[in-house]
Amino acid sequence: MKEASGFEIVAARCWNLVNEGKPFTPIFTAGAFLLYHISDWGSGSFWLGTALAALLLVPLFAVWFIYDYPLFMRNYLWLPFVAYFFIWGVPELGIGLWTIALYFFFTVFFWGTLYYHLRIGTSWLNFRRFWKLVLKNSDSTSGNAQEQLPKTLLLVYLWERLHTELLGSGAFAIEAPTVLAFTAAVALLSYVLHRNLFDWKPKEDLSFTHERYAEPLEPMTGKVIVLVIDGMRKERFDVARTPFLDRLRQGGTEYTQMETVYPARTVVCFSSMFTGTYPREHGIQSNMVWKLGIRVESIFDSLRKIGKKGRLLGIAHLIDSMGDDVESVTAVMHNDKADRFIVERAKKIMAEQNPDLLVVQLIATDQTGHSMGVLYDEYVQKIEEADALLDEFVQWLEVNGHMQDTTLLVCADHGQADGIGGHGHLDEGERFVPFFLYGPRIAQGRKIERRMSLTSVAPTIACLLGAPYPDHSRGDVLTEAWSTASSADKRENGVKGSTT
Repeated sequence: MKEASGFEIVAARCWNLVNEGKPFTPIFTAGAFLLYHISDWGSGSFWLGTALAALLLVPLFAVWFIYDYPLFMRNYLWLPFVAYFFIWGVPELGIGLWTIALYFFFTVFFWGTLYYHLRIGTSWLNFRRFWKLVLKNSDSTSGNAQEQLPKTLLLVYLWERLHTELLGSGAFAIEAPTVLAFTAAVALLSYVLHRNLFDWKPKEDLSFTHERYAEPLEPMTGKVIVLVIDGMRKERFDVARTPFLDRLRQGGTEYTQMETVYPARTVVCFSSMFTGTYPREHGIQSNMVWKLGIRVESIFDSLRKIGKKGRLLGIAHLIDSMGDDVESVTAVMHNDKADRFIVERAKKIMAEQNPDLLVVQLIATDQTGHSMGVLYDEYVQKIEEADALLDEFVQWLEVNGHMQDTTLLVCADHGQADGIGGHGHLDEGERFVPFFLYGPRIAQGRKIERRMSLTSVAPTIACLLGAPYPDHSRGDVLTEAWSTASSADKRENGVKGSTT
């Protein structure tokens, strides 16, 4: 499988500017306003008026950038929108209709149809489903119509009023205080709502792992292989036919209340999983990484301290946080082939590099959720295909001598919500993820019901491989999974491939 090219890495970063909700709002608003006035571009007075009006709107742009309105909070966005009508009357309808039409063209046709067809091979008719997903989506991305439309419509209405009416009549100085007062009221409303209603962020551990657990003195296992099925929603996994993964979790230890981190974006989750700490500390706050590289040690750094090697096989986005520890894969290929190529690449890495830690990210389930929704058969089918591919991969590991003293860790980085498979702000289906371990020192048939965090991944790997905990790790070591059975007894049982 091809590595992600330099162009793809840059393109992925650029795409996040219009995928993440925070940068999308100002970019789309400016684009909608300027395209609506394309016939005026030759006028100097147009650009002067546009710039002056935009300066007055900078505070409101900043409020929308600072405050997301995910989940039920998006309902409150209609309060300032309705207030506009009471203060300034009925807005110019043409630019409103243009903004709505442009928004649905971008999300439903450009993104949901053209983009996904060219990138992962979805049908040219995907728009027939995607418009429903955009309307249902609750996460703060550009694909959340119920958040983005009130925000962008309010901005373009104000921009149009300031530009055409106020500047033209000389009433700008009179109206400016009203706009600023309105913005201050929106900022106050946003602050109060987030202070009092924003209560779903997972609880964080305040102490470091090394303060609660002794540093590992020797390895418990020879290798650790982490199999991450990106975006696998827990209850959809439960209804899928996954004989191999079921065999692993029944023959190992399952954590039934494993919680992802906030915000539950892929790059954020991977950064927390492999540093053992939270976004506020490792510095990765979304898939849009403004400053490249994590700010703390990762498990890969810990392994280097003891002369061991780890590799992360994943998409180009992960390079932004984990850098040279990533073996990148291209995400530009038909979605039916992506996981197959990733598994083949994983075999090659094991054969040629034989790392002590290998992390494999399967992406087809996540991409199906985003492009086609999680409540449809195609999403479950991708989970089932991942099961078969991982069955094949582990059988290959056994045949080639890589499973004699190896611990497997299987999980998702986050779930997915309804709509366009949104994830980040922990709607239903996002928060808890499948998570289980299997190996020579892992207890068989054990279920842990206690709520745990994906920040436990890094310190648990460190303990298994006899490495120091990453310097800012705060997650628990999953010691409940340790078995008292001998390694030889467990290895004798092995991980049998599926016969179905």
